[in-house]
Amino acid sequence: MKLNERSLAFYATCDSPADNAGFLYKRGERHTAYHRRWFVLKGNMLFYFEERDSREPVGVIVLEGCNVELCDSAEGFAFAIRFGGTKSRTYVLAAESQADMESWVKSLSRASFDYMRLVVRELEKQLQEMSRGLAGGCGGSREPPGLWKPKPSGLEQSRERLPALPAVLPKENGCAVWNNTLGAGRPPDTSGSSGGHDEEGSPRPPPLPPRRRVSNGEAASAGPTVAQSPSAFCRLHEQYGREVARLRQDWQQRQR
Repeated sequence: MKLNERSLAFYATCDSPADNAGFLYKRGERHTAYHRRWFVLKGNMLFYFEERDSREPVGVIVLEGCNVELCDSAEGFAFAIRFGGTKSRTYVLAAESQADMESWVKSLSRASFDYMRLVVRELEKQLQEMSRGLAGGCGGSREPPGLWKPKPSGLEQSRERLPALPAVLPKENGCAVWNNTLGAGRPPDTSGSSGGHDEEGSPRPPPLPPRRRVSNGEAASAGPTVAQSPSAFCRLHEQYGREVARLRQDWQQRQR
């Protein structure tokens, strides 16, 4: 494997967060003496420096195809990084305490891409099982889980049952007229009219208030009289009040 020394040195000393860092005792390859080194774990690369403030690492260990296990050594709290193959080197390290040793063994065991691949496979398996359970809980629907939609609530169902109003209301003399298409079951009109329907059975608009043109001289005397006579407004109020009450009663019956 070819590695760029400058790139590795920059990556080892840059401000990117480290997965683990601390002092460990490293046994030499030729000599069995242990040397105290500052170790930094970033991804699947384990860098070690002579001192904590060193600008460049002394070496790097690529944690791929290796096993991290405890080992017997003259130094306490020792563990080894073993690679497969007859000519592969085994790195023996020792921590300063039991807690540090457990932390390093756990971090180094999870640093390789092989471990990440196993984690991804396990998560995909769990996601598939959850998707099957969700599809089964929806009544065996064949649609994928992403297309599942919740059932409408009671308020939304009641809105769907309401009669649709016309987009544009008809107008008469410049005023909108209520065109009732559900005229069945309408209470009889006590005002003496024909029940709000013409000869063909179609609903008629409510009567408009009487209008008459007066001259300027009559306006002063007729104005207060018209304002004090609310008969036309009362008839309109009763007409629309009965219509609203009937629609409300029909809606309540449909809800039952």
